[in-house]
Amino acid sequence: MFSDYDLYLPIIDRPCIRWPDGAPLALWISPNVEHYEYLPPFNQASDPWPRTPHPDVMNYAYRDYGNRVGFWRMLEVLDHYRVQATVSLNVAVLDHFPAVRDAMLRRDWAFMAHGIYNTRHLYGATEEQELALYRNCIETVKRYTGKQLKGMLSPAITNTAHTPELMARAGLIYTADWFWDDQPMPLRVKSGQLITVPYTVELNDSLMFQHTYYRQGFEGEYFVQICKDQFDVLYREGQRSGRVMCIALHPFLIGQPHRIQYLDEILSYVLSREGVWQTTADEIAGYFYENYYDQFLKHIETLDRAGRLGRVFSGRNAACRKAEA
Repeated sequence: MFSDYDLYLPIIDRPCIRWPDGAPLALWISPNVEHYEYLPPFNQASDPWPRTPHPDVMNYAYRDYGNRVGFWRMLEVLDHYRVQATVSLNVAVLDHFPAVRDAMLRRDWAFMAHGIYNTRHLYGATEEQELALYRNCIETVKRYTGKQLKGMLSPAITNTAHTPELMARAGLIYTADWFWDDQPMPLRVKSGQLITVPYTVELNDSLMFQHTYYRQGFEGEYFVQICKDQFDVLYREGQRSGRVMCIALHPFLIGQPHRIQYLDEILSYVLSREGVWQTTADEIAGYFYENYYDQFLKHIETLDRAGRLGRVFSGRNAACRKAEA
């Protein structure tokens, strides 16, 4: 069974997207500026430091390198290429690290919330607690930056069954949690409107570089190569209908001295081609809402009425409906 939020539309049969000035590719760069607590509150559903009884000094210190050193090294490269970044932000950073906050504000980065701390997962949260989190993020970003928060990547990409609905109810207009497509897509919510803006766990230094019990870490040369390869394919496909490419960064990883050269190589490649709209997730969402949101919904309805989708707005396909009858 599909999720209740799922509005399926195959990429081979959609309204044609044209980004500003006919750009085939919308490229957004998302530094994840995070803070992991030394002693996070207990969550029976999920332990952010499962390696050892708290405190886990090794992992705490490893990640804190990002805000102390890695952020500033990464910033030099982003500045060199005049990248307009979309920070995926644990909003407590705005209070705890004023130097980092002010550096982002001076560059007029877009702010996408990533929870308050990355050690406070949504698993086990009630609807009231989760809605309060989104409202807290909105209020905190407004208070420290003057900006209206528009989008969210949930903390540690954790969700409940109610997450999209509650994001929309709080007034957010996009989520980056559903990285299931190469274009923005509407989600079916009861209140407000919510779309997905393509994020990535493929071109993501966190999943690329870290060694864990379920994945083998890679290093910089491979990261550069897959960024180039993905760019080439999406840029080519975007000539027919615009695509979105995201590169997700973490300062404690890409900001290491032995890796920073690879970020320079990636940006040199993807920003050298004509017709790349280097932009923010906020701008991508706003442009899609203004130009394509209604078109996509109408097209989905038309295909569904014609029986060409194989699944419907309720999230149940024909086989499921027949079985339930």
